[in-house]
Amino acid sequence: MKNSLSRLIVLALVLALQACNSNAPKIESNSQNASTGSPDRTMLPIREPIYPKDTILDARNAKVPARFEVKAPQNAPNVVIVLIDDQGFGQSSAFGGPVNEATADKLAVNGLKFNRFHTTALCSPSRVAILTGRNHHLNNAGAIMELATGFPGNTGVRPNSIAPLAEMLRLNGYSTAAFGKYHETAPWEVSVSGPYDRWPTRSGFDKFYGFIGGETNQWAPAVYDGVTRVETPNDPNYHFTTDMTDQAINWVNAQQSLTPDKPFYIYFATGATHAPHHAPKEYIEKYKGKFDQGWDKLREETFARQKALGVVPQDAQLTPRPKEIPAWDDQTADQKKLFARQMEAFAGFAEHTDHEVGRLVQALEEMKELDNTIFLYIIGDNGASAEGGPEGAYNEMMALNGIPGNASQMMNHIDDWGSPNTFPHYAIGWAHAGNTPFQWTKQVASHFGGTRNGMVVHWPNGIKAKGEIRSQFTHVTDIAPTIMEVAGLPFPKSVNGTEQTPFSGVSFAFAFDDAKAADRHTTQYFEMFGNRGIYDNGWVACTRHSIPWVLNSTPPLTEDVWELYHVDEDFSEAVDLASKNPEKLKELQAIFFNEARKNHVFPIDDRRSERFDASIAGRPDLMGPRTTLSVFEGMTGISENAFINVKNRNYTVTAQVDLKDGNTNGVILAQAGRFGGWVMYMKGGKLHHEYNFFGIEKTNIASPKNVAAGKHELKYEFIADKPLQPATGGKCTLYIDGQVVANGYIPKTQPFAFSADEGVDVGVDSETNVSGDYKERNNKFTGKIHKVTVDTSNN
Repeated sequence: MKNSLSRLIVLALVLALQACNSNAPKIESNSQNASTGSPDRTMLPIREPIYPKDTILDARNAKVPARFEVKAPQNAPNVVIVLIDDQGFGQSSAFGGPVNEATADKLAVNGLKFNRFHTTALCSPSRVAILTGRNHHLNNAGAIMELATGFPGNTGVRPNSIAPLAEMLRLNGYSTAAFGKYHETAPWEVSVSGPYDRWPTRSGFDKFYGFIGGETNQWAPAVYDGVTRVETPNDPNYHFTTDMTDQAINWVNAQQSLTPDKPFYIYFATGATHAPHHAPKEYIEKYKGKFDQGWDKLREETFARQKALGVVPQDAQLTPRPKEIPAWDDQTADQKKLFARQMEAFAGFAEHTDHEVGRLVQALEEMKELDNTIFLYIIGDNGASAEGGPEGAYNEMMALNGIPGNASQMMNHIDDWGSPNTFPHYAIGWAHAGNTPFQWTKQVASHFGGTRNGMVVHWPNGIKAKGEIRSQFTHVTDIAPTIMEVAGLPFPKSVNGTEQTPFSGVSFAFAFDDAKAADRHTTQYFEMFGNRGIYDNGWVACTRHSIPWVLNSTPPLTEDVWELYHVDEDFSEAVDLASKNPEKLKELQAIFFNEARKNHVFPIDDRRSERFDASIAGRPDLMGPRTTLSVFEGMTGISENAFINVKNRNYTVTAQVDLKDGNTNGVILAQAGRFGGWVMYMKGGKLHHEYNFFGIEKTNIASPKNVAAGKHELKYEFIADKPLQPATGGKCTLYIDGQVVANGYIPKTQPFAFSADEGVDVGVDSETNVSGDYKERNNKFTGKIHKVTVDTSNN
């Protein structure tokens, strides 16, 4: 009887559970793949299931449906992309260079070296190609963002049809973060007014800590956390590369602590080794005397090491130095002394950067995530940079404004080269040596000196081969397809409601364990400032149209002379076959034309300095046709491209202030900083204006008497000698309440740009000081600023 009762009780419980289950809502899902039951990842974001309307009154009687959660595929690896700036193929020790890069060497021992990896020859274009997998012109990044134009392929605005890799991974269950240099945001979008669509945190990254522009002062950077400008620590030992590494380590530690089963993607793009070449002195001193032999001998030494390492074939030839690059033996004793110091600073900068990458690697090792991380160490976003000019530059902004440096003017900085007192770049001979064994440099997309970079890939859990070299032709557009493949993810047909442009590149995962695998990226165009080329199945046709240190003197595009190289047999492009094989040249030229047409390369734009002016370039300008701008206290970090343009024209600066006493101090309005700019300020009650010409020539005018307490109108006026002529000098005048109190003359002004990172501040001068007449980081205006108006209407 008891057994029968027990059976009845069990039966009743089973029936009750079945009844409960029947009350659970049946979920209709259009987010599942019908054949596999896995999420449909071809449409992002993955669609949530449709829950039917429930009719059960009491939650106690209903069953909770399965929670919808997007997760990465099982065993999907973590992803780290390290991108070094402006480092050539022949600079890192991993590829035979003179710079000790122990981290790159260590990863290569347990990973792979790719010795036929290619970039676009310039910063922004290479970065958008890496981060999206599409060619740079399809990203509308035909050059750096600051030189955007109105032509498709160069507008500076990434289309919605090109979703970044970070967004694809984020929508597939990855945590994502970017640290360091971005340089992918249109200049007119870098303000509090946005839009923020092409900032990192709206481009797939959950976290961003770094700078938005193309370069920054490593000792006093212009840093954003997300979209918020932040002040860096006031520490004499501060260095941005160390700071960004600390931030990356802190983020990944927290991410893994809280969600250890969730894979992460880190984009770690250092501002190094782009100029300014800023490094701790102890790193620079490591290379004391190691470059006294000069750049020509260094090329020979590097070439020998490259062959010994096997990163260059034994039958490769060392290409000759172009006539446009001076011979080391032709330099004076003082020049050689200065130039050697320039390279010592660069080498110290590069080794310091590799050390910081090593700290990130160590952090991943300590959390036992390194083996499960595909770690791509890309040593350069283009070839080594010749933007420093023939003799280098104490202040790189001079070179970018078309003003070449002169060694005799820089000798007094030889001992502090690389310190906060300099903003330096090296001479073009070092850039050429840094791209051994190839011809040319950064910006010269026609030749491998501009586009060939070393890459190390490390992934113990996914790559069996160790310490080997891979020589398949690869390109920056291949990075995203490779990551998607190893993560087990399909290319999405649609992202956020927009149909997607297919990847331009192909995955190179096929080569991980097959050194002899045939190339899969068989055709690739190159173009930058009229320098152009085409790779097709082992052949290259190319024409060098312009060089980086000559900004405004290029021949007609129709007069360019094309070269032809069989690079499957001629690794370094040393033997020009154009005259011997004109039919092959003609065939490749036709392929270039077709690829250029498909990718919005035409019309080709070889202008450089002219394109700094938005009205000439034809891109949007936040100021538009306005000739006046009023700014207010608290507005800081306004980028140069978001501020009214006062270069090469007449203008006034009028401040409405209220002074509490006759001893007012502090900055009223400042643009840029120590290495060029201007500032209106008060000191000890007197009104001042200082114009700082690249940090080498300063004009300071001041009122003779203190300005009394109360409300005042303070005004500065500049009358150009030749309005709209680049670098024009002019008269400068100070007014207090309409009365002239001081005047002077500025012999020359900065023609095209004040700074690549330091902007405009109201009521303070952040980062570095325009003037040494007030304290750094302690120069806030002690009165009240009601409004400051800049007026350029009198032109």
